[in-house]
Formats: sequence, structure tokens, C-alpha cells
Amino acid sequence: MTETMIDPGVIAAGNEKTTQGLAADYNALGDQLARRGLDIDEITAKVAAYGVAIPSWGVGTGGTRFARFPGEGEPRHIFDKLEDCAVIHQLTGATPTVSLHIPWDKVDDIGELRSRGEALGLGFDAMNSNTFQDQPGQAHSYKFGSLTHTDAATRQQAIEHNLECIEIGKELGSKALTVWIGDGSNFPGQSNFAGQFERYLTSMKAIYAALPSDWRLFSEHKMYEPAFYSTVVQDWGTNYMIATELGDQAYCLVDLGHHAPNVNIEMIVSRLIQFGKLGGFHFNDSKYGDDDLDTAAIDPYRLFLVFNELVDAEQRGVKDFDPAHMLDQSHNVTDPIESLMQSAMEVQRAYAQALLVDRAALAEAQQANDALMATETLKRAFRTDVTPILARARLDKGAATDPVAAFRASGYRRKVAAERPAVTGAGGGIV
Repeated sequence: MTETMIDPGVIAAGNEKTTQGLAADYNALGDQLARRGLDIDEITAKVAAYGVAIPSWGVGTGGTRFARFPGEGEPRHIFDKLEDCAVIHQLTGATPTVSLHIPWDKVDDIGELRSRGEALGLGFDAMNSNTFQDQPGQAHSYKFGSLTHTDAATRQQAIEHNLECIEIGKELGSKALTVWIGDGSNFPGQSNFAGQFERYLTSMKAIYAALPSDWRLFSEHKMYEPAFYSTVVQDWGTNYMIATELGDQAYCLVDLGHHAPNVNIEMIVSRLIQFGKLGGFHFNDSKYGDDDLDTAAIDPYRLFLVFNELVDAEQRGVKDFDPAHMLDQSHNVTDPIESLMQSAMEVQRAYAQALLVDRAALAEAQQANDALMATETLKRAFRTDVTPILARARLDKGAATDPVAAFRASGYRRKVAAERPAVTGAGGGIV
């Protein structure tokens, strides 16, 4: 039996207050969708079956390059993090897996960690390695690079760390490794571009060779930060070259918050789908660049357009189409649990809206070069308020119709704040 972190009675009491109104709203939306030839129950079932992974580090308070202001009840270790993640899944029914970051989440007894996850009803998603930060007792520093460092011993250290992540993931039941490096340069002439990239490929090939046959390797591109002049894996084109060079188990990870302003991310997604190299997503949002804001906080229409491409591929039956979905956010001024719940629901919202697109009408408008009707077809789906579908999906799964209200009513934050020692905000940097 799954252990629950929130008293089910709190959820039931909150749901009881909304059940009558939800039924009316759901039926009204169902009638509207039926006139458009859509079955609301079918869409609700698809939304209910959808899940997005929680990053273990996301339940802690983030920060800027200058300061960090911890919140109450900060998780002390991975077991606290799992409990916070279990709260999110219990209330939303949408986050069944957790993505770990090593060595932040390293434990002596991996079996105990897996058992705790199972007890809380959580599985383990992609493993994440960390070669962008030096750890206590580390023999070689990553100040000037990791997998691309000019020093062979430093590169080997970074390779071995990734191999360790794979071994830990195998014991936890994970099936993927995500590699993001901060390697690059801050000054013109600091690094030889070609030599640096060649060292990266050589290092990644060593990691790829150790990948289990049923695993995938995700490489993540990021335009800048912490390398502000050049970044080794800076865009989707370079990322695609990497995945192609490594082999069939290598894929590109798309982080929505780490592109240049006004980049057409949905078209990048389409290209990677077309050539079989879309591995998955880190969902967040951005106003300026590398912001890691809550998903859909700035541009919900862009998130919808991304899901429009995903649903298109799903309905076309694209071969081996199975992208991984994960949130990746830095919460500086909000409660991390509340932000992650909201973001999980926003991802579900975009998926539901994309399921409403009239594909036949869209194809007809595109074929006729009718730009106005093509974009109006998309906007009609986007403008539809699918809130009743999301709430009904949660209700059917025993989750909360209003997760944030249920979380606040539960007193969970106050409870863990009393149990977990307060931490200082002396350090800077994003968690």
C-alpha cells in the first residue's frame, strides 16, 4: 500500500466543496466539445494517463548567481526530497517519477532509496550527472571544463562519474542518463573550438559505450551559463550532431528555458521528431534567457505549440516516438511544492489543448495556404478552457481538484518546517 504524505481526508474535504460545480462545468465543456466532434471523456482519460517527472533538486529553493534565500522546511537529503515529491504526486496525480542528480542525491544504500520510492508510489526517471561543480575531495577541478578539459585525467574523472550514474540508475530502475556540462569559454581565444568539441565527443563515446542496451543517453544544449563567450553544446544543431555521431541510443534533450530570445522552439521539436532524435524535455519558461521560471509562467502559447507538435507526431504514429518529460525549474520566491504542482498542471493543460486541435481542418488550411484559418484553428484549441478536464482527471485518480488549496489546508509545510532544521542562505548560485 502506498504511503500518503497528506491526510486523504483533507483532499476529500476540499474535493467535496468543488464536486457540484465541477460536474456542471465538465458537462458544459463536454457539450461544447461534442459539437466539435470531440469526446471529452476520451480526452480526460489521455490527460489522466499523462505524467511528467519531478527533478529532485526542484523541491529545494533555488537562487540567483548572487544569493539564495532558503524557504521553510527545506529538504535535507534525498529522502526528504522524495517525501516532497510524493506530496506533489498525491495532490496532482501527474508526477509519478523523480529524476535524481548525482552526487547531490547519492546514498550509501541504493536499495533503501529504491524501496522508499516504491513505498511512496514513485519511480525513478533519468539520472543526471554533475560535472559542472567541484565536490569535496575531488582530485581534479572542473573550473576549466570536465568532459572537454585539456587535461586527460580530468576528462577521465568526468567520464567515470557518468559511468557511476549509470550504475546507480540501473539499481534504481532508471532507463536514461542526461548529460549537461557547463564547459565552454569566457574569452575569445581561451579555447580551441574544434579541439574542445573533439574531446567532448571522445569522452561521450566512452560513456555511450557503457550504456545498457535498453537505456537512452540525452545530451542537453544550453546557449550560455556559466560559459558566457562560447558553450560546447550551445544549440540544437550541435546537439543533433552529437546524437547522430554517438549512435541510435543517443538523443537530444530540449530545455524550453535555454534558447535565445524568439527562437522557434516548436520548429526545433518538429525537426528532431522528423529525424528521430527527440529524446525529451525539461519544461520551464524564460523571459530573457536561462531563467528556469515556472512552466507557462511567461509564454503558455509557446508551450501549447510545442505540444501541438508532440500530439501531431503521436497521432501520425511516428515510429519509436517516446520523448521523456520532466520539469526543471528554480524557485526563488515561491514555495517549490506549489510551483511544481502548478507547472505539472500547466503541462497537462497544454497537452489537453493540443488534443483539441482539429487536425483535418488544420491540414486543409495548410494545403490551401490559408494562413489565417490555419492559425485560427490552433488558437481555437488554445483558447478553450480545459480546466474542468484537468480537475476531473485529478478527481478520478483520487487527487485534489485544487492541489494548491489542498496543500495549504494540509499544513504540510508547517509540519516539515518544524522537523527539518532551518538552513542559511549564505551561498550563491542556482541549486
